Amino acid sequence: MATLKTNTLTGTSTAGSIAVTGEGNSTTTNLQQGLVKSWVNFDGTASGATARDSFNVSGMTDNATGDYTAAFTNSMANANYSAMVACGDTGGTKSTRDEEILAIATGSVRLHIFHTNDEADRDEAYVGGLVAGDLA
Repeated sequence: MATLKTNTLTGTSTAGSIAVTGEGNSTTTNLQQGLVKSWVNFDGTASGATARDSFNVSGMTDNATGDYTAAFTNSMANANYSAMVACGDTGGTKSTRDEEILAIATGSVRLHIFHTNDEADRDEAYVGGLVAGDLA
């Protein structure tokens, strides 16, 4: 087996497009399309919802209880990308949490956390979000 070491990969026909052959050797996947373009892990109970760790996130805004905005370092090409959010808590409360995307913009995504048992907005200790789509 050979080892390839490089700092940059560039497609031959299109610089920003590299096809990767799938496991069964019968399909290909576009490498750039298959990458997550932004993600964040933050404590929603902390003041300002500061990120514990992130990729392509320039900052977080704590808009209100359970309402956060993640700003991208590098904007998305358009607002037609896919975004997801999930949350959890280590406390003993057993309630049904729900998450939703409130707004999608090229430079940010707005996340919302609430509990379905009492419909109240809630800050959670573990919140994660990720984005897939085309960078600008």
